[in-house]
Amino acid sequence: MTKRPGKRASERLSPAEPHQSEHAPATERIPVPDIRDLAKRLRFAPQQGRIWLDDQRMLLMHLSSFGSLRQELIESLGKETARGLITRIGYQAGNHDAAMTRKIRAGFKTNDDFLAGPQLVSLEGIVHCEPVALEIDVERGHYYGDFRLIDCSEAEAHIASYGIGNEDVCWMLVGYACGYTSAFMGRPILWREIECRAMGHSHCRVVGKPVEEWDDAENDLRFLQIGDFVKWSPRRQEPAPAENSLIAARISTATENSFGMVGISAGFNTVCHMVKKAAPTEATVLFLGESGVGKEIFANNLHRLSRRSDGPFVAVNCAAIPEHLMESELFGVEKGGYTGATTSRPGRFERADGGTLFLDEIGTLTFTAQGKLLRALQQGEIERVGDIRMRKVDVRLIAATNVNLREAVKAGTFREDLFFRLNVFPIKVPPLRERRDDIPLMMNWFLQRLAKRHGKIITGFRERAVDALFGYDWPGNVRELENMIERAVILAEDGGALDLCHLFTSGEEVDAASFVLKRNGEIIPAAGPIAREPEPRRPNGMPSLEETEAAMLRAAVAEAGGNLSKAARLLGIGRPKLAYRLQKHGIAAEHG
Repeated sequence: MTKRPGKRASERLSPAEPHQSEHAPATERIPVPDIRDLAKRLRFAPQQGRIWLDDQRMLLMHLSSFGSLRQELIESLGKETARGLITRIGYQAGNHDAAMTRKIRAGFKTNDDFLAGPQLVSLEGIVHCEPVALEIDVERGHYYGDFRLIDCSEAEAHIASYGIGNEDVCWMLVGYACGYTSAFMGRPILWREIECRAMGHSHCRVVGKPVEEWDDAENDLRFLQIGDFVKWSPRRQEPAPAENSLIAARISTATENSFGMVGISAGFNTVCHMVKKAAPTEATVLFLGESGVGKEIFANNLHRLSRRSDGPFVAVNCAAIPEHLMESELFGVEKGGYTGATTSRPGRFERADGGTLFLDEIGTLTFTAQGKLLRALQQGEIERVGDIRMRKVDVRLIAATNVNLREAVKAGTFREDLFFRLNVFPIKVPPLRERRDDIPLMMNWFLQRLAKRHGKIITGFRERAVDALFGYDWPGNVRELENMIERAVILAEDGGALDLCHLFTSGEEVDAASFVLKRNGEIIPAAGPIAREPEPRRPNGMPSLEETEAAMLRAAVAEAGGNLSKAARLLGIGRPKLAYRLQKHGIAAEHG
């Protein structure tokens, strides 16, 4: 794979020049950038009892204490469940570190940018990483990494508790690599440990590549819970009760993404846990959360995991039905019940008989409709408009709202008795901005599904597009992400990658480390690119000629918004000469 100029260009790293190492042959070393730009972000404030790594609060912990906690998890929960918990803790940490490195090393070469992750785990005292091979092409979604892990703390903790065994044990570190690389690439990357000190090897070693390139990825994904959120559940110590056997079977046999939900964040998994707890019961469930977070999809999943899954799932958007039609829509109408009612027809309650009725935006119902709904829920019977007899219905109710119903009760716009009837089992679905760990999985899921729907081949996301998607605030949540990627798939060239010009085309304002996209479509620098940690100054304290030239080049490219022709005019040199000097100093810039 050939290197080319431009921001985070496609790169393949091969073994570097001879370099002394006590752990590996000299010919296998790959150069890594100076770690000082990361080390200066680590700050100790002992008087306040705080340790900071950039804007993230850290914790200094005894390795022996971590080992004891790890052992207790294994002994009390079983190895499978403990491994899943520890792996997901690592995934969260890797995802958060990826967000930090995007700020610290914005504008660096792809390999220097990526290698911040392996350097951070060294700075955090987890392990020393030596890259053996690294291939990165973000635009085409290609990744391959091979790292040697020297003196891994997790392996040391495991050996202290259990000695040498026959299985790999660096679960948290593998989870970290998955989270960090998935966030960096904007698609799920799976890592495996192929050598481990806990198995008697001299050091640990991990290999990572996209999920679909592994032959049997499901065995590893069950620990990350990537894919369908009901696909995997912890191994039970005792058989499931007979009445739940159908639900357990449905959970275990669900196909990947069959329910259209992917996630790995703590918030997402909390919602999934609550859904699986409520599904086997007949309890009324109330989903709370902002518009676009996927409340209806969660409700549909709850129905499909319930005893009523063979019955109908009827969804009603209460906000979309006119007030004067609400009663007939919910409860049905008899012929002649009102002017224009020429035939009798059942309402949504009758159509959901034996199944589940989902009332979305329930906070928009009028007081009159609230009263009739309450009677239907309490009595289990409804009366059609214009009818004189009551009809029994067997319906499980699931409701959803983006309104704070407690505040609505205080304001007198929502019935208190109906609120308590609905608030049996509330589930809060967090907004996307609070579960950014899910973004790379969602990006990949939506891209694959929407490209297939529109009959196009899209290779992936440009690096700056990945940065922008992670930096955006997502006021429209998952729905906005899906719509944005669908729009981008339609606009992008067949066989190409999605870029900023395909994504943010409807007036969205993006504030990232290196640019701001204004409402008129103009891209301007949000701040000067974060400069590389300078090399040691000359004895007189003055920067070297190369440092000065590199600083001038960065400033000109930033002023020109990445346009090389404009930057060359600002410097008074030709465009080819500018491109050559940028490549010489390893400065990334967009062609223009």
